[in-house]
Amino acid sequence: MQWLYVNWLYTVSGLGVGLIVGVTGMGGGALMTPLLVLVFGVAPSIAVGTDLLYAAFTKLVGSVAHGRRGTVDWRIVRLLAMGSLPATILCMLALHRLALDEKHLNTLIADVMGVALLLTAVVLALKPYVMKITRHKDGTFYELPAQYLKVATIATGMVLGLLVTISSIGAGVLGMVVLWFLYPRIVPAKLVGTDIAHAVPLTLAAGLGHVALGTVNFALLGSLLLGSVPGIFLGSHLGAKISERVLRNMLAIMLLILGSRLMLSR
Repeated sequence: MQWLYVNWLYTVSGLGVGLIVGVTGMGGGALMTPLLVLVFGVAPSIAVGTDLLYAAFTKLVGSVAHGRRGTVDWRIVRLLAMGSLPATILCMLALHRLALDEKHLNTLIADVMGVALLLTAVVLALKPYVMKITRHKDGTFYELPAQYLKVATIATGMVLGLLVTISSIGAGVLGMVVLWFLYPRIVPAKLVGTDIAHAVPLTLAAGLGHVALGTVNFALLGSLLLGSVPGIFLGSHLGAKISERVLRNMLAIMLLILGSRLMLSR
């Protein structure tokens, strides 16, 4: 019966993270992966590989919903994917080529995860300032010249591809804040939908790479999905009743604590 007990604990964790994602619209990978590592003692490589497929399934649902509402800019999705998918494939090929033993692979993933968490916390806290610098005092927007915008978007995809493949962190908070900076004229709802839609092929490609690497626990994946689906549903209904600023600051503090714990545990 021990396995049943542990599976239900994972399901409850999925419910909790789902609630936070439903309320804030971000933070899934940034919370789930370190939670699995620090609380449940799951190996970092298994936590990342499993969370990537978990994210692919959950974000697919959100992507379909946004697609039906017309809140996805598919041109931006394609540009991001032009950078992220090749970066993901090259990163997974490099990991296969290096053939790191379990200890060194887990060390690499834990280090990158800690850095990604701290970076995400800082970016999340600075989100209001990023929004301010894209708007001039006369109400006009600061935008990159068109010839640089395409390159910047593809480069953003490349960075996200590398971070997400190794740590499963970055497709949500980091991606959104960069998109807010690059495309200030696009309404936030459409940027959210665009970020979610791009995360689907990214996390799926990275997740399949981890399947080939043998770092996915499918029983754990099923348990997490069982809790997260109702959690996201409930959280989406609670979000309107809670201050976005309070939630953002709370999430940033949580990520700082988790990232610091990961770095200090090295």
